[in-house]
Amino acid sequence: QVVVPEEVFFTVAAAGILENLLVLVAVIRNKNLHLPMYFFICSLAISDMLGSLYKTLENIFIILCKMGYLTRRGDFEKKLDDAMDSMFILSLLGSIFSLLAIAADRYITIFYALRYHNIMTLRRALVILAIIWTFCAGSSIAIALFSYEAATIIPFTILFPLMMFFILCLYVHMFLLARSHAKKIASLPTSTVHQRTNMKGAITLTIFLGVFLCCWAPFVLHILLARFCPHNPYCACYMSIFHVNGTLIMCNAIIDPMIFAFRSPELRSTFKKMFYC
Repeated sequence: QVVVPEEVFFTVAAAGILENLLVLVAVIRNKNLHLPMYFFICSLAISDMLGSLYKTLENIFIILCKMGYLTRRGDFEKKLDDAMDSMFILSLLGSIFSLLAIAADRYITIFYALRYHNIMTLRRALVILAIIWTFCAGSSIAIALFSYEAATIIPFTILFPLMMFFILCLYVHMFLLARSHAKKIASLPTSTVHQRTNMKGAITLTIFLGVFLCCWAPFVLHILLARFCPHNPYCACYMSIFHVNGTLIMCNAIIDPMIFAFRSPELRSTFKKMFYC
């Protein structure tokens, strides 16, 4: 087993929680950021925080077990483990559907720019987020309680690549049609600047998607291998880096806010005002 020191886990997790909390505070404080796009980004930030919080609680649970304060097979410990598993699955599903909502929002922004504010209103964005988190919460509880059944594991492991494939297709479609769409609205005032801003947003979210895949895919692969070939020597070799894969998940929570700050001038300005009071 490749073991990552517990100090590294806690440091990375704490950094991820603080960074995403900073994003939430910035969006709440700046009324100019009270837009559907930034609300979807806040949803992604909450998902990242849940992932970091899960790993923090898991490490505390392991430390308490080693110290003898908790047992690994008690009723209370089993319920605690189910609750933490539910939090982890909620983080994964929340990230997937938040990325999907962001991708759909960018699609509407680029191809229905003139009607965007009529299509994606603030109220509709909040309704979408409410539906997403209600579905994710119910699914995470069900999967955590019945994860020993293959009938539950298989849909869970299929959902990740299926949703990622759908988002990728959406992005490919956006980039293929964005140039022709830009020509159609080129005659409108400030259309060029507006189109550049939309494409910048699409590129930013493509970076989000790439980082998400790199950080989460190794862990999802671990779940698949642990279920379908736990005794294969090659699978066992890959599963020996379980702690490294867990660290990658927490790194995702650190990288996302950096992308927000680097790509969004409005967020950068808000962060500066917060730091300098």
